Amino acid sequence: METRETGTVRVVDGARSADDLGKLILRIMLAGLLLFHGIAKVFSGPGFIMDVVAKAGLPSALGYLVYVGEIVAPLLILFGIMTRAAALVVVVNMVVAVALVHASQFLDISKTGGWALELQAFYFFTALALVVMGAGRYSVAGINGRWN
Repeated sequence: METRETGTVRVVDGARSADDLGKLILRIMLAGLLLFHGIAKVFSGPGFIMDVVAKAGLPSALGYLVYVGEIVAPLLILFGIMTRAAALVVVVNMVVAVALVHASQFLDISKTGGWALELQAFYFFTALALVVMGAGRYSVAGINGRWN
């Protein structure tokens, strides 16, 4: 394991590789699981989402943004392209999803004893972690890529 000084920070290359591998694992899990939801909406259509958006008093066409949050952003995250921006889209998408669809479940416990919104929380906080950390070196854009 090589150690080197970079300014005032001591970098251990083995630790950096482990950090980058951890970021890759987070990206694959977040993107992979979100893509299932996005692909399901491609096949079923955005009708349900458009109805929910319209009932909230917003233009129903905003429902199409679900494809950005559940297909485009996850693909960018998966490949490590503009990861921080794409993860921020997922964060916003989850806030909107909870506000429009799941708000009544916020304090509920599921039948198995977990929080009713644990999946939404997983998406939200994993995306938030990627906003803070970026994609890491195992990404198409690399650690120096814009918004990575």
